Amino acid sequence: MRKEGYSETTIERYVRLLKELAKRGDLRDSESVKVALARTGWADGTKEMACGAYAIYAKQHGFTFVPPRYRRIEKLPFIPLDSEVEQLIGSMGLRYSVFLSLLKDTAARPLEAWNLKWKDIDFASSTVTISPLKHSKPRRLKLSSRTVNQLSQLNRDHAWIFGDGTLRTYQHFLRNFEIRRKDAARRLGNPRLNAISFRTLRHFKATMEYHRTEDILHVMQLLGHKSIKNTLVYTHLVDFGGDEFVCKGRKERRRGKGISGKRIRLCDRRRWYETVQETEVRRR
Repeated sequence: MRKEGYSETTIERYVRLLKELAKRGDLRDSESVKVALARTGWADGTKEMACGAYAIYAKQHGFTFVPPRYRRIEKLPFIPLDSEVEQLIGSMGLRYSVFLSLLKDTAARPLEAWNLKWKDIDFASSTVTISPLKHSKPRRLKLSSRTVNQLSQLNRDHAWIFGDGTLRTYQHFLRNFEIRRKDAARRLGNPRLNAISFRTLRHFKATMEYHRTEDILHVMQLLGHKSIKNTLVYTHLVDFGGDEFVCKGRKERRRGKGISGKRIRLCDRRRWYETVQETEVRRR
């Protein structure tokens, strides 16, 4: 799989799924694997991923596998209140607090933040350079004064800021965070804190930025997306109190202004969404 360009995180996830299937059925018998999948309590998205992992296994061992029809069900992500995010950050020790603050500031993927090195931080300009994952775009993003101050308090004995850049130590870091989060939710009497994961803060930042700017292209650049289809989910998370929003030019950021400075009409949200989809199809 490495030779075919699969990332380490994908390989690790596929291996874990195959190990689970091996416990429930015979990997040499595709029908046994189908039965095992049907009897699991996994979500359809997990089953779909397991089928992908097993299809690679079958190909490597010289037999065919016709996967069952599982399709991932799209769900809107959980978006906490800003006060709840601050509660969680304030309840953590320095290392976890700065990691959460950085995710809140930048909307970086958790592993993008985990792979950061000290050379990626520019203390003079309060910025961080994000090296992308999932074939997305690199970004240079602004950090809050709080995050910069917290970073300056961390030990700089190693090249990496939070760990050693490996998936194994990240998983240990994640498990410890989940234990601390559960304790914080109990102490603060707020069970909703248990729903805040590292990735939740990416959705939180993107949603807040779209609410602030009403500019989907800005959010797309913030997240490092190459396709706007991945960013459009955030238009469903924000209610501006009406069925219309403002189409913006790239250079002129004021409401209702295009690149030429002339006022442009308000676009119906659904019509704009369909136009974007048609554009994506033509690009293919």
